[in-house]
Amino acid sequence: MPPDHDLIRLLCVEDNPDDVELMELALERSDPERRYELHRVDDPGAFVEALQRDFDAILCDFNMPRFSPYAALQILVARRCHTPLLVVTRAIGEEAAVHVLRCGAKDYVTKDKLGTLPQIIDRVMAERHRVQEQERLGRELEAAYRRLKKLSARLVVAQERERTLISRELHDQLGQTLTGVVIHLHAAQRAAEAGDARRHADTAMDMAQGAVEQLKTLSFSLRPPQLDLLGLVATVQTAVQRFAEPAGLAFAVTARGQEPQVLGETASVAVRLVQEALNNIVRHANASQVWVRLRFLPQGRIGLLVLDDGVGFDKAALLTGQPSEHNVGLYGMIERTELAGGRLHIRTCPGAGVAIRAVL
Repeated sequence: MPPDHDLIRLLCVEDNPDDVELMELALERSDPERRYELHRVDDPGAFVEALQRDFDAILCDFNMPRFSPYAALQILVARRCHTPLLVVTRAIGEEAAVHVLRCGAKDYVTKDKLGTLPQIIDRVMAERHRVQEQERLGRELEAAYRRLKKLSARLVVAQERERTLISRELHDQLGQTLTGVVIHLHAAQRAAEAGDARRHADTAMDMAQGAVEQLKTLSFSLRPPQLDLLGLVATVQTAVQRFAEPAGLAFAVTARGQEPQVLGETASVAVRLVQEALNNIVRHANASQVWVRLRFLPQGRIGLLVLDDGVGFDKAALLTGQPSEHNVGLYGMIERTELAGGRLHIRTCPGAGVAIRAVL
């Protein structure tokens, strides 16, 4: 059955006003719990004009001197109007009935059986509702497929960008530090004086310790060990502290809701979003304060809000076009959030700070 309507609007293509009154009486008697509104037309011009309004169904007489169901169906097709048309006639042969149904009419009823009209209208409206629902689902499925293709392509780009950043970190920092360790160890081996050998060995030791710290920093940025040991709130607190304290930023981390004992994969995404947001704030915002708010929602969802009191930016100008060195961080946050099944919103304008909100 279709959804219950307070009023069923019917367009009657009928040249005999008395027959319209008979249909209205038959509908009232057969279905007294519903209200019906019938609007009569009897020529193509009036029919086209009436189609500007919304009707639930069209009742069309089969035998009229100036109009016919076939002409009405052609008009409906030309105007891409999907209102169902029912043929209502005094008598119709089997061959004619089959032909008009093949041309697009949804059903037919003879005027001596108008008592069945409410049931036929209900069935036709239910079929129309089903078709509309199928079309809507088809459009949504097609849009989801297009979005999935775009996300798949962006996932490859994001993975390559991530690998490039990790490779650069390994080469520029850890690789150079380890190269220095090797150089000083070779120098210690070749040193003629014990004091020179010890000095090179001490330098190599200090550099090796620095390499360990660099490795810890890189490991923390990829998957903080505190996340599994201490939970999301403590991990975010540590991540914010790592960025804010060296930059002289005042910061506050707050949380609402009960943090689950077992965190899902979105928890690590939340940490990465905080890291990227803080990195952008330190580099570009010229801020003095930053606030991070976590909210634990039902069904394992996580809400995240990062605020700063910095200079802000022109969102439309910065995010228009393809990712570049000026907006790669923001695009990375958007991609990371969407690939995790969430949505990220950025609210900002020049001079008004930035608010980044994500639900994962």
